[in-house]
Amino acid sequence: MDSGAARETLSKYLKATGKKRATQERYAILDAVLDSQGHFDAEGLYYRLISNGVSVSKATVYNTLELLQECGLVSKYRFTENSSRYEKAFGRPHHHHLICLDCGDIIEFVNDRLDRLQDEVCSERNFHPQSSALQIFGTCAKCRKKS
Repeated sequence: MDSGAARETLSKYLKATGKKRATQERYAILDAVLDSQGHFDAEGLYYRLISNGVSVSKATVYNTLELLQECGLVSKYRFTENSSRYEKAFGRPHHHHLICLDCGDIIEFVNDRLDRLQDEVCSERNFHPQSSALQIFGTCAKCRKKS
């Protein structure tokens, strides 16, 4: 993962939008996101940062995750009604999710046919997509075997 390129993306976004300052805390949060494997929540990221000696508030973590989502470095998902989950988007291929309602496992998959269908639908309607996410909820094979 080229963290330099991700930092540059964030810097350019901050400068172009004039929204927020490029602070040490924001870059520490970005680095923690880039080091993450899989999906994570804001609370878990906050506690990981604190345990690694980063002085940051929960509000800064939440606000920075929103900022990272706006500039395309993070994807945000609502797999359940009660919480949001995030994952790094920078340097990752577009993918979809299968979410097990029993154990909570999240299975990522790529399907070129789905992506082509999305392109076709957008083209037919003269629509320019910014992002998309397909989430399929159900029961995974492991949980079905337990039943």
